[in-house]
Amino acid sequence: MCGIFGYVGTKNNASDLVLEGLRILEYRGYDSWGIAQLVDGVISVTKKAGRIPDGDISFKATTIALGHTRWATHGEVTDQNAHPHLDCTQKLAIIHNGIIENYDKIKVNLKKAGHKFLSETDTEVAIHLIEKNIKAGNPFREAVRSAFNEFAGLNAIIVMDAASKTFVAAKTGSPLVVGRGKGKENLIASDAPALINYTDTFHFVEDGELLEITQDSIRAFDQKTGQEKNLHWQKVDWKFASNDKGKYPHFMLKEIHEQPTIIETIVNQSIPSIEDLAETILKSYGTYLVACGTAAYAALAGTYLFSKIARRHVNYAVGSEFGYQLDFLKKGSLVIALSQSGETIDVIDAIKKAKEKGALVYALVNVLGSTLYRMADYKILLMAGAEKAVASTKAFTAKLAYLILLSYILSSQKEKGKRVLQKALSSTNRLLQNEISNIKQIAQKLVNKKHIYVIGRGLAYPIALEAALKIKEVSYIHAEGMASGELKHGPIALVEKGTPCIAFLPDDETHGANLAGAMEMSARGADIIGISFQPHEIFDYFIRVDDAREATIIPETVAAQLLAYYLAIEKGFDPDKPRNLAKSVVVK
Repeated sequence: MCGIFGYVGTKNNASDLVLEGLRILEYRGYDSWGIAQLVDGVISVTKKAGRIPDGDISFKATTIALGHTRWATHGEVTDQNAHPHLDCTQKLAIIHNGIIENYDKIKVNLKKAGHKFLSETDTEVAIHLIEKNIKAGNPFREAVRSAFNEFAGLNAIIVMDAASKTFVAAKTGSPLVVGRGKGKENLIASDAPALINYTDTFHFVEDGELLEITQDSIRAFDQKTGQEKNLHWQKVDWKFASNDKGKYPHFMLKEIHEQPTIIETIVNQSIPSIEDLAETILKSYGTYLVACGTAAYAALAGTYLFSKIARRHVNYAVGSEFGYQLDFLKKGSLVIALSQSGETIDVIDAIKKAKEKGALVYALVNVLGSTLYRMADYKILLMAGAEKAVASTKAFTAKLAYLILLSYILSSQKEKGKRVLQKALSSTNRLLQNEISNIKQIAQKLVNKKHIYVIGRGLAYPIALEAALKIKEVSYIHAEGMASGELKHGPIALVEKGTPCIAFLPDDETHGANLAGAMEMSARGADIIGISFQPHEIFDYFIRVDDAREATIIPETVAAQLLAYYLAIEKGFDPDKPRNLAKSVVVK
């Protein structure tokens, strides 16, 4: 989950270009940052714990540099543990994403050979092993290849060699993309958005590939055999969301407010691709929804939508658990994988296992060119635009919109599905125009609470789970989402006077039973925050969400996102970069 970026070319401000790329990639990790640059034949490193500071940083002129933003796995968040790391000769530098699972065994032998370690990281083991291979007479590229083949786990590395002014990069599991610059320059990064300002020609590095990159050339090799391979260049015209927050103080708030536009775009432009997916489902031998985190709650909502609207059963699994539910997969089964980043390793592992069983994979993903996008047999881009805030908002509601339309199309009610989403659009717009002040005041009342409980039934149940997750992610308040019918089976024992409870009460068949759950909590002294189409006497606080039939789950979600956001603001936290989290979960 780290951001990595390298530049080699003729421009003498390579370190500034790398820093700019790291700022774009900081959503992938922001425990620490660092840049290695080659000046007069010597590699120098600037690295610090914490986030990249605002403003300019003074670097010497150089035409080759690489940099890193860290999401800590091995070793605490310190200057010494920040990347890049150097070998003993200070002629090699490395940046790394992933976990070298057998680093401890390799480290023992390197220490015996006299190598000095300055950090607690697994990454430093890699650079010393490469150094050892070079001292044994191996050329740089072969030294990196040999070392990488010794590593266990899922990893991506970029290594810089001072002598040849060359990068060698290798990956398995963790993403890398290389771009051909203009003239004599080449670039490499963990995500394509960091490169889009410099090139429109990309090669997405596959697992098992090793790349040798100079200002003049990019060559690919097989990691195992060392044989040269062909590169598969893609010329693309992508439009990524602006890095500018505009009028908003945070990207999270900006992305929350972008959701109505996204819903409208999906209604107007996505019907043909959804109809294709519906046809694939009708031909499949069983359908499975697989996702992780926020996307998993969208998938769970999909099971309710398919049942209620399309009268069709689908199976659901969290990505990390899917491997234990493969027995019914066979040729002809369809696995629909949902992901914002397209790089979540548990989802990637799940679809690998599905494909081994002969199943087809359909991806609903937000990132063009991501690993999931490339591996899937069929794919739909969410069209939500790049999410800069770590906590996903607009990609989640985009998934809900696709699943709502898909359910209606499966039941031959396409026009009704479009009308329902238009209602959700109107309801969301009203919420954003009229309820912000109210939600801010509620956040002020809840800011010092230690626990918040969130309840829902039917379609509102997965939204209760997502609401609790958003509150946890950005405000660090313990929040627990649950089916309201489960209250009496244990959780209600935790309710005492002043305990906040958020209750989703849409105008559907669950309303009465859900209200009963809220009343049970109110009778025990809970403060009830009702998110509903109408007020009720038991509500201590009320957030109005106009009815939009099954698509009411969209404005309900937006209300929860806003409450989580303003709770974070009231507590003085940065909602864009919550602690211990990064955007793309590529380590296990």
